[in-house]
Amino acid sequence: MRSIRIPQDRVGTIIGTKGETKKMIQNISGINIDVDTEGEVIIHDEVETADPLMALKIIDVIKAIGRGFAPDRAMRLFDDDEYLEVVDLKEFVGGRNNQISRIRGRLIGTGGKTRQIIEDLTGCYVTIYGNTVALIGNSISLPVAKHAVELILNGSEHATVYHYLESQRPRLRIAEMGFDL
Repeated sequence: MRSIRIPQDRVGTIIGTKGETKKMIQNISGINIDVDTEGEVIIHDEVETADPLMALKIIDVIKAIGRGFAPDRAMRLFDDDEYLEVVDLKEFVGGRNNQISRIRGRLIGTGGKTRQIIEDLTGCYVTIYGNTVALIGNSISLPVAKHAVELILNGSEHATVYHYLESQRPRLRIAEMGFDL
């Protein structure tokens, strides 16, 4: 049995309408989960499953939903070669709240433009929730998206980040076709 804590305002998202999201997670993984109103999620992984990695995948799915991803986007983590990466904004700006809100604004961009460009050019999902940025992607696109986020967090201009993403696009396209880099 494993336990994971998520923000209390994300409990309803994990459960879903009439428990649909929770049932879907249990059906895909074959592992039962219990969610309480305080944000504690208990994973009953004592049962032998066909895939021993499923217990680790379900933890990542629950973390992703807790970090602000929609459940259908978080389900991508059940696929092979899909990973979750969480970057803490406080590591870059310290604990100053005005700096955290400024850096969150830079990551999101006007009308969500910056976040959308990172998603479109890398194929990764990006969400900014609280003091974290969470990314879901494969082993090739995730480091590119994480580097783009870190460039913005370190103060690079948006044009520089967009140029970096455009320069990485051919490499990502080749990897999508199944060729090794």
